[in-house]
Amino acid sequence: MQSVGCAVRTDPDAIWSAEQAAAASADFAELHAAHGGVLWVAFDPLLARCGLFFCLDGVVAELTPPGFSVRSRVYEYGGGACCATEQGVAFVNENDQQVYHLAIACSSVGAASAAISLESPRFAAEAECRPAAPTSNEPQALTAGVNCRYGDLSFVPAWQALLAVEESHEGGAVVHRLVRIGLTGKRDVLVEGADFYAAPVADPTGQRLAWIEWDRPHQPWVATRLCQRESGERSLVLAGQDGDQSLQQPRFDAQGRLWVLSDQAGWWQPACVDDDLKRDAAPGDHAPAPWQLGGRTYLPLEHDERLLTRFEEGVGVLVGCAARTDSLAAETAGAHGAPYGGPSTERRLAEGFTRFRSLAADVEHFYCIAGAPDRLPAVLAIRRSDGTVRILAGGEQPLPEEQLSQPQPFSCAVGEGERSHGFFYPPVSTCECPPLVIFLHGGPTSACYPVFDPRIAFWTLRGFAVLDLNYRGSSGYGRAYRLRLAGQWGELEVEDIRVAIDTLAREERIDAQRVFVRGGSAGGFSALRALVELPQLRGGASLYGVSDPLALGRLTHKFEADYLGWLIGDPEQDAQRYRDRTPLLQAERIRAPVIFFQGALDVVVVPSQTESMVEALRLRGLPVEYQLFAEERHGFRQAPNLAEALRAEHAFFQRLS
Repeated sequence: MQSVGCAVRTDPDAIWSAEQAAAASADFAELHAAHGGVLWVAFDPLLARCGLFFCLDGVVAELTPPGFSVRSRVYEYGGGACCATEQGVAFVNENDQQVYHLAIACSSVGAASAAISLESPRFAAEAECRPAAPTSNEPQALTAGVNCRYGDLSFVPAWQALLAVEESHEGGAVVHRLVRIGLTGKRDVLVEGADFYAAPVADPTGQRLAWIEWDRPHQPWVATRLCQRESGERSLVLAGQDGDQSLQQPRFDAQGRLWVLSDQAGWWQPACVDDDLKRDAAPGDHAPAPWQLGGRTYLPLEHDERLLTRFEEGVGVLVGCAARTDSLAAETAGAHGAPYGGPSTERRLAEGFTRFRSLAADVEHFYCIAGAPDRLPAVLAIRRSDGTVRILAGGEQPLPEEQLSQPQPFSCAVGEGERSHGFFYPPVSTCECPPLVIFLHGGPTSACYPVFDPRIAFWTLRGFAVLDLNYRGSSGYGRAYRLRLAGQWGELEVEDIRVAIDTLAREERIDAQRVFVRGGSAGGFSALRALVELPQLRGGASLYGVSDPLALGRLTHKFEADYLGWLIGDPEQDAQRYRDRTPLLQAERIRAPVIFFQGALDVVVVPSQTESMVEALRLRGLPVEYQLFAEERHGFRQAPNLAEALRAEHAFFQRLS
């Protein structure tokens, strides 16, 4: 069959359908090494729920009690929804946002492992999956706050209690605190007074507590404080008093020293607080922007070793760092490349993967959730002695090499001495100057990654090229790049889109007359702004996208209440700037057809906002389509709806091509 001018010999639906792409949106989170095995949370788009799983001796068992889903909604984006305890696992139930404890009977199930090495032709999907054997039939409720949510759970053995971030909806106010929750259900407030809290952690003795806090109007990727309190003493601010750095992920090492990620030197890098923020990590962001709680992208280990991940030109790497000695430097230089010029030496791990999250470790293995350009997300076990990789779950390769477009690093000159970044995916079928779909990530202070994206595979199999754009303001490229959107949202990324189109067209990699933009949430706003400013665009798609920033500002939640002021400006003092950048008010300048997708239960971008935009374009006689999904919120989760949206978006763009 023919598809938009590129030769497609086989029906793409026979290779990779919208239904397959939707099912492939499954993912993992919340990884913990515990009870002699590994715990994790897995999202299943077919069930639209997050399940809790435990892998012991290579056998995977689901622990999720019937009717439960493991997901926090603190700050709306959640994170840190489970942690291991000495007796089992504590978790947040999605429906009521309360904390529960489930005891686990950890009996070995034999050595026949379903964990597959990367060289094996089999996959972890073959693993035996059987019901778990909890010691009681029902999980025990530890909290009962009807108006409270919990997240960022961690267990403190010295206390035999949990640490958590509590979000309390008290009348018209939302209050955040750090609390201790006993396994009998006793709750104590530990810290309160700041607007926001994250990442509470106690040292091995339980005498020293550290955490991250920040106040409005800041976002956590702009300015935060690292605080601590020792038993019987007042709270102290250890770093960030001047509002000139973003700190995240405090950790205590085996010697009781406190570490943290600080971007004061220009990148989020691990620094030892008890050694005057001494850094010896290579340049590069060692974490993404902390939209969710519970991030774990570096680990201080025994013997001054560390496990960490960082981004190099947007590509994730995983490294083990050891205290450098002459003999160790000589050992590793040949096998893993010359160490950088610091007091540590590195060993690169799992080099076939390009994004790493939720790091964990035990005596024999490192563990992580990893992504790769040719695989679905995977739970990895990496043997510490020799770096051998096993896949414990996920990691399937859904498409053969000849039917999969690989990401190509993309960079172009913008502004004055700056560059914009991203990843370009050519169509699978040979085609001169194909049409282009530009993917715009949400946030907007977020990023795209060079990992398998089932939607990109869908497009490239149908004759489209895709540019996944990390415009200026994205995370993963250092503090200065991340903060470039301050006051510039709606203009800076549009300029990056324009230059990217010109660059790819000049290189004859795309047809500049057949370019489409699409994005969800903040990415939808950027897509609509591009349609306003760039008349050469052929069409666009907005998935629950912002079309009226001021309307969004009136309804948004506490976590993002001041974000628009940082991104655009003060609504009163910069009123003209808002008018100029509001797609709804600039609808008469849009010349290209647009398709809109919206969740009826969305409380962030409410349906009436999208419907006003649809009506404004229809009054101008533009071809517009609108699909409303009755049971979706801000970000679609149900597989049938994900498939229908992808299929409709492709059909819309194909008609315009």
